[in-house]
Amino acid sequence: MYMMMVVALGLYACHPDPVVEAAKEIQFEIPKGWPQPVYQFENNPLTVEGFELGKKLFFDTRLSRTNTISCGTCHQQFSAFAQIGHDVSHGVDDKIGIRNSPPLFNLNWHTRFFWDGGVNHLEVQPINPIQNPVEMDENFGNIIQKLKNDADYPKRFAAVFGNDSITSQRILKTLAQFMGMLVSSHSKYDKYMRQEAGGEMTTAELNGLQIFRNHCAACHKEPLFSDFSFRNNGLKPSVVNDSGRGHVTLQPSDMYLFKVPSLRNLLYTSPYMHDGRFSTLEAVLNHYATGIYSSATLDPLLSNGINLTPQERKDLLAFLQTLNDEEFIRNKRFQEQR
Repeated sequence: MYMMMVVALGLYACHPDPVVEAAKEIQFEIPKGWPQPVYQFENNPLTVEGFELGKKLFFDTRLSRTNTISCGTCHQQFSAFAQIGHDVSHGVDDKIGIRNSPPLFNLNWHTRFFWDGGVNHLEVQPINPIQNPVEMDENFGNIIQKLKNDADYPKRFAAVFGNDSITSQRILKTLAQFMGMLVSSHSKYDKYMRQEAGGEMTTAELNGLQIFRNHCAACHKEPLFSDFSFRNNGLKPSVVNDSGRGHVTLQPSDMYLFKVPSLRNLLYTSPYMHDGRFSTLEAVLNHYATGIYSSATLDPLLSNGINLTPQERKDLLAFLQTLNDEEFIRNKRFQEQR
């Protein structure tokens, strides 16, 4: 991803928008047993109007140069806001990226964004795909003009911010309201942990939970199923030779490190890994058993791979299915309004 630090600094030099008393507030709820999120809307008060405006922008193809690609093009609700079936992102003019489009959920707990962690704030995150020449390839000046020419948008911005001025900062704040509300916390596992109806685990699933805690939890920490660290998980570099975190920090110790993804909603988010090289979970387990590529930055936890018996594999896969949240992918609150 491309760093847009100059733009980001310019955005946050702006004066804060006034709080609009007439706006209808909505609540962001932290699921029971979860840690405090990193992003908590202190400087971006949640409102119904702000959330709905952010959703409209998220699905608006006018945020791209060709008016054909929206955020929702590569982040589709039925695939937990990932892009099912595509190993890497597809952008304007059918240009191909180098990384898999990650799913979007529980973003308020992330400390950094993208596979390389190149952005550290939810409100700045959309700048990269919008301006990336192989994704949306647009600039905010053009976007603002497009939105001003639309009869509906000035009214929506006025309802949120008190006047109809459309700015890049306001666009990003409302996008953050929508994305920040994408919380996935109603899987079978969640119900089991909260002792709710629908959370009854089978013997295989309980065995798989223990196997997970013995072999996977050091990186995929409960309840978010990621510790949001950056690790080299033994993938042999492809011809693209993506250096991952090293591309951002330029430190040799960060070469080929990528952000640990959450294991939630794996049923909906194939293919897997930063470049989408594995189409099945069985292939992922094969990698950790026999496919680890040794290099100077390989995570020490994987120096001997992860070797499971056939039964342990079966039970682990059964447990991973309990992390799928069908309520999330069907939630009408997040659906595009046509």
